[in-house]
Amino acid sequence: MEKEKQVSTHKEEKQVFTHKDKNISIQVVNIVVSTSLEHDIPLEKMAAALSNTEYNPEQFPGLVIRIKEPKTSALIFSSGKVVCTGARSMKKVEESIQKIIESLEKINIKIKIKPVINIQNIVASGSIGMDLNLNMLAMKLENTEYEPEQFPGLVFKLMEAKATFLLFSNGKVVCTGTKSEEAVHLALDKLIETLKKVK
Repeated sequence: MEKEKQVSTHKEEKQVFTHKDKNISIQVVNIVVSTSLEHDIPLEKMAAALSNTEYNPEQFPGLVIRIKEPKTSALIFSSGKVVCTGARSMKKVEESIQKIIESLEKINIKIKIKPVINIQNIVASGSIGMDLNLNMLAMKLENTEYEPEQFPGLVFKLMEAKATFLLFSNGKVVCTGTKSEEAVHLALDKLIETLKKVK
């Protein structure tokens, strides 16, 4: 039983970052990256050979490939450009790109380079451990959008941190727009500092 537990926690491999304040935590839930395989890809051939792909060139020029483990999706373009989404860590991103390279080998395309991975966006979610009065925040903070009839969260663009937060009244937060895990933490610290100033 104990062994099973260890395996399942390792499999999830969620990176939960706990703040100095124990009530505050945030974890990466999605990393969006782009890369280039520096090789032309015959998308029709790839779609015909692999069952985990979708390709409708009349609607969209890219092919979608769904990877089971790690659970990610990628858009592949005929130029060799790739956009991968769904990974929760850079290790999982690298595993996903490797799976794509292995899939291409099945149609005799050998990628000889180690692709350079560029992070486009990191989405993290967590809690700041305090209830929030969203009506008051909407009035007192700049760069906010709050339409409670349409959506229960307040959108707050935190310019100094180049991050956008979704804030909920129960203290749950979603952070998007950052490009590194370190930037997620800096943005969260800045958010808490900003919220504490609002009286």
